[in-house]
Amino acid sequence: MRNFFTALFITFFATLSAQVQFEARVNKQSVAQNERFRIEFAMNEDGDNFVPPSFEGFRIVGGPSQQVSQSWINGKASFQKSYIYILLPTQKGNLTIKQASIEIHGQIYKTSPVKINVTNAVEQPQDPYANPYGNPYGNPYQQQQQQQYQPPADGGIHLVAEISNENPYVNQPITVVYKLYVSHNSSVRNWRELQSPKFNDFWSQNIDIKNLVVEEGKFKGENYRYVVLRKTVLYPQKSGKLTIEPLSLDIAIDQPTGKRDIFGRPHFVPTNKTVSAGKRSINVRSLPENGKPEDFGGAVGKFNFVVKPSKTELKHGETLELEVSVSGNGNLKLFNLPKPIVPSAFEMYDPVHNEQVSTPLSGMQGKISDKYTIVPQFQGDYTIKGLTFSYFDLSSNSYKTITSNDVNVKVLDGPIAGNDVANTSESAEKKAVKTVNQFKFIALKTNLINITSEDFLGSPLFYGLMIVPFLLIPIIILARKKKEAIDSDIVGNKRRLSSRLAKKYLAEARKQIANKEAFYIALEKALHNFLKAKLHIETSEMSKEKIREILLEKNAKPETIEDFINLSESCEFARYAPSSSTAIQEDYERAGSIISELEKQIS
Repeated sequence: MRNFFTALFITFFATLSAQVQFEARVNKQSVAQNERFRIEFAMNEDGDNFVPPSFEGFRIVGGPSQQVSQSWINGKASFQKSYIYILLPTQKGNLTIKQASIEIHGQIYKTSPVKINVTNAVEQPQDPYANPYGNPYGNPYQQQQQQQYQPPADGGIHLVAEISNENPYVNQPITVVYKLYVSHNSSVRNWRELQSPKFNDFWSQNIDIKNLVVEEGKFKGENYRYVVLRKTVLYPQKSGKLTIEPLSLDIAIDQPTGKRDIFGRPHFVPTNKTVSAGKRSINVRSLPENGKPEDFGGAVGKFNFVVKPSKTELKHGETLELEVSVSGNGNLKLFNLPKPIVPSAFEMYDPVHNEQVSTPLSGMQGKISDKYTIVPQFQGDYTIKGLTFSYFDLSSNSYKTITSNDVNVKVLDGPIAGNDVANTSESAEKKAVKTVNQFKFIALKTNLINITSEDFLGSPLFYGLMIVPFLLIPIIILARKKKEAIDSDIVGNKRRLSSRLAKKYLAEARKQIANKEAFYIALEKALHNFLKAKLHIETSEMSKEKIREILLEKNAKPETIEDFINLSESCEFARYAPSSSTAIQEDYERAGSIISELEKQIS
């Protein structure tokens, strides 16, 4: 009885030790926005087809690297395999690293999600060689060097938003220029936007900067170099206090450590710094109510207003084009042009709108126009009354109104209008209503419906639907037997699955042909799955000698075997070695050719 319980105890613990474990581990769960941290995906059994999470909200700055360890202690084997990444947060808040997955012994395992709390950026240590645990004794020579030059605490990097006018009127243009100031003791290698500025309640237009020019300037009384990163023209659309959300950058810089070499040259250390232009508030004034014209449509600036006909004399059937245009400087894209009123003897079509507007740093300038096509219906002399256009003049802070001249049009021939046709749009509308109502009772279209209908019971469709279920019974039985035969073929199913995986990863490698590392990972997985399908071996058994031995037994040619082994071994090195797009394409074609040859040769 005692031996029975001992055997049961050993069996229980052996079962526990054989359980597969796959988990995600991080070295810290609370990091600053400019701090890096380590995440490790570890397993206690060898697996294939590792799929990492998307790392949304993080940037991969190191990895993936792979570690494998295996040991024997008192006759007991232990195995651990890990995929390691170094991450840098790209935003603040409570972020989640989603699940990773891997296939172990034909079963998919997934890690639990990992929560990371990302806080504000912190000042990073300037000396990359400093002891992270502190040095209680210090280095007198190093302290003497640091006393000679102390690098600025802010790294000598500043992002500034310069606003041309913080108290504009509604629809008055203002400019926001973002400048990056860099001290002469630091250098910038690259930058990336973390947060783009938002211009709520503004009409905005970015001005393209084709070439960044480094200039000299002053910042808080000290000499700096600066570069203009972005220029934006804004038109506030409502009055009150409006907020411009900040622009934030992640900047890779070379910053001095405060130490110098034996020649007196300063030491620099590469680091990352997060800078922000900060929120800016604009107090927008509403346009004055005193003196505002009734037809004011929101135009603000300095404008010219023109109403121009293409001709003033025309024959019956000819068309007249009437152009209504505004030109000058101001919010040209943010208001509507006045619409002309034509006599009832004219038929006017919807206008064609045209904009010839550019937006330099001073604001919109150019011309907008509406071109109307007008067709006369009767001969005679007609008048299109002049139009008025009102705008707010920023130079005088007052409203101004421009009135165009009347347009006299003479139609030389055609039918003569009756007495009821007046030279106003109102009479035309009354006549149109009268004409429509006069013939409203006449129905011009009819919808006839057959009063007799065929019964469904006893129809060909009725008998056809009754017979169809009986015809489907033998088809369903045959399909079920076929599926049972396929399901019982365990070895064949496994081979077909691996073959499909090989084709899948070859297709994936084709998609990733522009990304060298992802391409070779997919190519290596395709080769492994091909061997699993053809040789009935697992990944842990895929040694070079084992593969060569089994392929020779399957009557594969030695030169084809060597090509396969060499390609499989080179995938790992090619991921980290420099290679051209031509070499990647050749490796893809070579893999397809080798797999095809082995398909033909293996018996």
